[in-house]
Amino acid sequence: MNSEKRPSIKDVAKLAGVSTATVSHVINGTRYVSDVVTERVNHAMEEIGYVPNLLARSLRSHTTKTIGLIIPDLSNYYYTGVAEGVERSLSEKGYHIVVSNSYEDNETEKSIVQLYNSLQVCGLIMVPTIGSQGYLSSFVGSNYPIVFVDRRPSKYEGDYVILENTEATYEAVNLLIDRGHKRIALILGNKDMSTTCDRIEGYRKALSEHGMPYDPELVVEGRFSFDFGYETVKDLTKKQKIDAIFFANDTASIGGIKAIKELNLRIPEDVAIINCNGFEWTEITTPPITVVSQPSRELGKIAAELIMNRLQEKTEGTAGEEGYRHLSVPTKIIMRESC
Repeated sequence: MNSEKRPSIKDVAKLAGVSTATVSHVINGTRYVSDVVTERVNHAMEEIGYVPNLLARSLRSHTTKTIGLIIPDLSNYYYTGVAEGVERSLSEKGYHIVVSNSYEDNETEKSIVQLYNSLQVCGLIMVPTIGSQGYLSSFVGSNYPIVFVDRRPSKYEGDYVILENTEATYEAVNLLIDRGHKRIALILGNKDMSTTCDRIEGYRKALSEHGMPYDPELVVEGRFSFDFGYETVKDLTKKQKIDAIFFANDTASIGGIKAIKELNLRIPEDVAIINCNGFEWTEITTPPITVVSQPSRELGKIAAELIMNRLQEKTEGTAGEEGYRHLSVPTKIIMRESC
């Protein structure tokens, strides 16, 4: 064979001793092919270096078997966990994902959706940014299904899967109150996030059930970052006495713990701490941190299952018959020595 000639599907079929149709079925999974023949075809493709032309295949079939995924922060382990859950589930079904970072910016989110449209994705999973997702009605319409993950969308109706943030915060604050804490600070993300609203609801519910007043000075909302956590804890301890903190984010809690150490405060004797997410670092601090464990991979897995169900319904012509699906995933508190 001429080394400059690109291997074709005919070359694969000839080497494997099968028809080109059989090679196509192996590549596309469009018909059952025995394991023996499949192995022979795969070996032939590997031997001659044949790579299927996915773009040409998608143009013929009008589907790319590619799902777009938009998350707000690729450096956040929580969201990489979501992405891993999505990718693992979809790859088992023969789908691929394209991942983009919205940087928590609504305009960037819009441009990514437009890019995905040009790539002919067959579905979209996204963590919605702060701001309106109403533009999706005109940008996407009914061209492909959308599933929101971790947060509810704004000004757009659709499927979503979220964590039980209200209940998680309620249980965490209850735990702190039961241990005698009365001045409990709540350090949150942006006030317009659905997760922030849910956590405030759980916080207020716990206080109310114990006959404790809600003090807005103890509830601080902002952009999750090390500096935000650090400065917030410094400000809180200067302005008033606090004896416990519930951090809604790992990065902010790291900054907050640094501030506590610099102020020569002891954990949990002076300030008790509960943190969301619970990555490995929370186990090796002194003391280890009590956490609300958030199953981000499970969240991504469920979002992938939702999108696959919607794609199946679209194929069968039954899309929309059951209405939108709103799912929530429970969390759990892992007790350690910080409270």
